[in-house]
Amino acid sequence: MPLSPKIYTWLCGLFAALGSVTFGYDLGIIASILPAEDFIATTGNPDATAQGLIVGCLLLGAFASNIYVGDLADMVGRRVAILAGCIVFLLGGGIQAGAQNIHYMYGGRFLAGMGIGMLAMLAPLYQAEIAHPSIRGRLTTLQQFMLGIGALIASFIGYGCYHGLTGPAQWRVPLAIQLLPAIPLAFFILLLPESPRYLAMKDRNEEALRVLARLHAHGNVHDPFVVSEHKEILAQVQIERLETRDAWAQLFLVKSNFRRLLLGVAIQFSIQLTGVSVIQYYAPLIFESIGIDTSTTLGLQSGNSVIALIGEACCIWFIDRLGRRGPFIWGNALSGLTFVIGTIIIAIYPASTNNGNAARAFVAMTWLFNLVFSSCLGPLSWAIPVEMFNSATRARATAITSSAAWLSNFMIAQVSPIAFDRVGWKYYIVFAICGFSNALFFWAFLPETKGIPLEELDAYFKSVPIFVPGSQVRAPEDANHREEELRQGKVIIQERAESDIMDEKEKGTIEHVA
Repeated sequence: MPLSPKIYTWLCGLFAALGSVTFGYDLGIIASILPAEDFIATTGNPDATAQGLIVGCLLLGAFASNIYVGDLADMVGRRVAILAGCIVFLLGGGIQAGAQNIHYMYGGRFLAGMGIGMLAMLAPLYQAEIAHPSIRGRLTTLQQFMLGIGALIASFIGYGCYHGLTGPAQWRVPLAIQLLPAIPLAFFILLLPESPRYLAMKDRNEEALRVLARLHAHGNVHDPFVVSEHKEILAQVQIERLETRDAWAQLFLVKSNFRRLLLGVAIQFSIQLTGVSVIQYYAPLIFESIGIDTSTTLGLQSGNSVIALIGEACCIWFIDRLGRRGPFIWGNALSGLTFVIGTIIIAIYPASTNNGNAARAFVAMTWLFNLVFSSCLGPLSWAIPVEMFNSATRARATAITSSAAWLSNFMIAQVSPIAFDRVGWKYYIVFAICGFSNALFFWAFLPETKGIPLEELDAYFKSVPIFVPGSQVRAPEDANHREEELRQGKVIIQERAESDIMDEKEKGTIEHVA
């Protein structure tokens, strides 16, 4: 019995997200690497600033990759660009595992970061472009789910190596293991279908039709939904060529594009202001301030990773049911609340009080924060920006929004050790406030994008007012109902000549004639 088209598409997206396992692993493993005695000796006993730079070089590399990855994806295709990201990551990971001094770590982390930045941007881009509208949210949130799997693996391997190994193996082995997920991805990514929207951009129209049929109709190129989707993609590409001959300029000069770009940057920057990276990178330092030692902390982080995975699985389940806007707003507010409670606990019961109940309550707050973040914030921070743009600007726009993630992440990595040293628990107040300010901002300005076909988002964003609450905007069309009508032949997309496409430039959307 052949696989359902949606399951086949979902599996393609799942495999493409394999690079996110390396991302999650690399983010998670550094907490167990920094305290290792041989690592400290090999890197010259780095101070807080140098430790922050070791963490931050990964993020700087990821930021640097976003300068070129959008153009690369549009030039050679999504699959080849993913292959290039794997190669760069493998080179950087190898240098880290064989590091002889701190400069090797800086260089290896930077290169690995370039590879991770490419994979983190390209996976949701590819997923969004192959997905049926009814499962697009579930597919693009796989990015964070696979990241969570990587972090879970890192927490157990880090804990085991910290306790079970000594000397150089204590930190070189866990750094070498990070190479494993990238190897099958590099070998097999070219066996997956290319993005049909990329193929249409390159005038490979028949190939785009065959890929759509393969993804959505068991290879039947005459399927009504496939034919309809193919015509809509081709028409949209023609409109985009007329309207967006210079995609970079159009991102900044077209009002609706610039609005979406600012929203995407705000989403990615706001994620770091929740405090997630502080907990991820500096857990031993944080838990030490309330009386928990490094060994116990690494064990607690393993439990935290399991909770994150549960949250990410919940997000995959509800994303195409509840939408994006509501969970993202409430998730920010709840994350701020957990930091308020955690800050009060650590201010009243520091390590010197040796209060076990307070320590357990603080751990519970970090776990609750992680559940909220993983179910409502982390996955959506990648899913929302990638689905807001049209084919001509999507790769470049996603590169810019991802850059915001890496820059803000680097800022937190650099500032946090110094902040802990200077102001201690008061540093957490920043994240308590930002959780609520994030919620207020996105309540005001973030529209819902659930279920809207990618080709219709341009017209949708032109119709949604900047201040979203109370606006009268049509409810997103149910994608499953739309597909059923197409398969029954009730919806016909009218063929147009070049002159008609010029008219569409004025109208801003493709007419559906029943």
